[in-house]
Amino acid sequence: MDTNELLEKIALNVVQGRVEAEDEGFDQGMEGQPGVTELVTEALKQDIDPKRILMESLTNSMQKVGEKFEKNEYLIPDMLASAECVGVAMDMLSPYLVKAGVKSKGKFVIATVKDDLHDIGKNIVAIMLKGAGYDVVDLKTDVSTERIIKAVKENNASYLGLSALLTTTMRNMEDVIKELKKEGLRDKVKVLIGGAPISQEFADQIGADGYGKDAFQTLEIMKKYEQEKAA
Repeated sequence: MDTNELLEKIALNVVQGRVEAEDEGFDQGMEGQPGVTELVTEALKQDIDPKRILMESLTNSMQKVGEKFEKNEYLIPDMLASAECVGVAMDMLSPYLVKAGVKSKGKFVIATVKDDLHDIGKNIVAIMLKGAGYDVVDLKTDVSTERIIKAVKENNASYLGLSALLTTTMRNMEDVIKELKKEGLRDKVKVLIGGAPISQEFADQIGADGYGKDAFQTLEIMKKYEQEKAA
């Protein structure tokens, strides 16, 4: 298998949501064929530039997944399967990317706020950000305001993502932003929020910097921040 064919195969298997050879994928007849794990291993063995694997296989394939999601061809579990492929590939590529001198786009602390245990949306966003080149610190679920503030401080984070799926817990996002102000951190960190009950109106109301209705919109917001930094 030559380089281009291998990169295309990795991208195809991300879209198919196949982490390993034993996974079925969305189309029939793929079980038993190499999945993302086997293909990335082969690509690294062939000394293919890890940046090419990241950009041509992972980033491009997730754009296709995003298009399918927008067209309702993919549902959240489908997107999660593809995101899991990217997460596994990124764990394999990270040491090679560091060795190749690829710098992180910045520290991004992410958490589901206190008293909320939902994490599917947060996990997809975390994996997608990782695939986009951010150094993600995932604090998981039911995270207290104090612990979030501590993580922002300790990691000198440039970005903070907050998730909530309940109307009863979404107000905890406002507490986090208030505490960031008290600690003198608010101007140092961009705060993005998301979750089923969240809206742009709510984000404006509590003083968040951005609202992402899904992982793909969150990445678009991050691209704008990157362009602003580069200008």
